[in-house]
Amino acid sequence: ELGGNLDCIVNNAGITKDNLTIRMSLDEWSKVIDINLTSTFLMSKYSIKKMLKNKSGKIINITSVVGHTGNVGQANYTASKAGIVAMSKSLAIEYAKKNINVNCISPGFISTAMTDKIDDKFKESIIAKIPSNRLGKPEDIANAVIFLSSNQSDYINGETLHVNGGMYLG
Repeated sequence: ELGGNLDCIVNNAGITKDNLTIRMSLDEWSKVIDINLTSTFLMSKYSIKKMLKNKSGKIINITSVVGHTGNVGQANYTASKAGIVAMSKSLAIEYAKKNINVNCISPGFISTAMTDKIDDKFKESIIAKIPSNRLGKPEDIANAVIFLSSNQSDYINGETLHVNGGMYLG
């Protein structure tokens, strides 16, 4: 049970278990879906209960550019992130009249521990596809969170804010 007021929650779970679909085990599929999508559902569900008591709230779900584009060897990851987008739209519609906004931030390739594992040559090929010619910084995502959690975004609901340097123009 959450105590006190809950104004905003940011769901940012994300793991990968990459494998080609024909080689992907059910365990690899389930683990990614459970951590990325199911945990976002559960955190949203219990947060909404608290936000209904407060008569307002904001839920920000972190997705991924590959949830919109697909990616080789990541059927589980892309499905989990695309599922978050679809779920967020449903939640936005369900709770808009209760003054609860649900939005997504869809990062592109951001310089993190996850992208540090990418081979340098492959990373260069990714950067070549980004019009801004660089990986994003964690601060780029933080600034989007600050905006969506503020009252400046009160009329934004059910949307996905793409933060990817122009790599994907959704």
